[in-house]
Amino acid sequence: MYHITVSKEIKKACPTFKGAAVYAKVTNTAFSKGLWEEITAFTRDLTTGTKLEDIKNQPAIAATREAYKRCGKDPGRYRPSAEALRRRLMRGLELYQIDTLVDLINLVSLRTGYSIGGFDADKIQGTDLELGIGKANEPFEGIGRGVLNIEGLPVYRDSVGGIGTPTSDNERTKMELETKHILAIVNGYSGKKGLQEAAELIQKLLIAYATSNGGQIYYFE
Repeated sequence: MYHITVSKEIKKACPTFKGAAVYAKVTNTAFSKGLWEEITAFTRDLTTGTKLEDIKNQPAIAATREAYKRCGKDPGRYRPSAEALRRRLMRGLELYQIDTLVDLINLVSLRTGYSIGGFDADKIQGTDLELGIGKANEPFEGIGRGVLNIEGLPVYRDSVGGIGTPTSDNERTKMELETKHILAIVNGYSGKKGLQEAAELIQKLLIAYATSNGGQIYYFE
């Protein structure tokens, strides 16, 4: 089990922050038909019932955008992942199909508005993680994005360095087909409301699509 702490700088900038983490043993696959059907259904509901300009006002997304501003980042230039995913669908573009674990995390993020970190737990160095604020020139290779400027972004760090921000996770700890254990972190910059439901949704989808027992949920602040 991991010990996750929130730094004083985050507590000062984002006093309402609450977090939930799901640790689980999993079996990943290249594609899950049932999961993708759920993604397709959500896409249909979103695109028929939402306006593009309303996405940034979804409570969890709006709170994450505000956290960016308080930490020193422009959310218009570095969008939280949940917002970026919704905007992609609203522009008529399909969601990237990666693998079952990544697709699963993306679906939860889409449904809830939370930017969720999904990590291969066996690649995390040490058992302590801290949520802090990115520094100038801090090394961070975003998944599929190359070197990412994380100055002013909330960032989880293990004993080696940054592993995840609400904009992108790090190549070093990304989930792959060989992943056997995951750590999924739900970032509640909007507070406690909705956090448990998001974590339990991750568990439900892991049970349905990743031959998992759902693992364990724990909360931190």
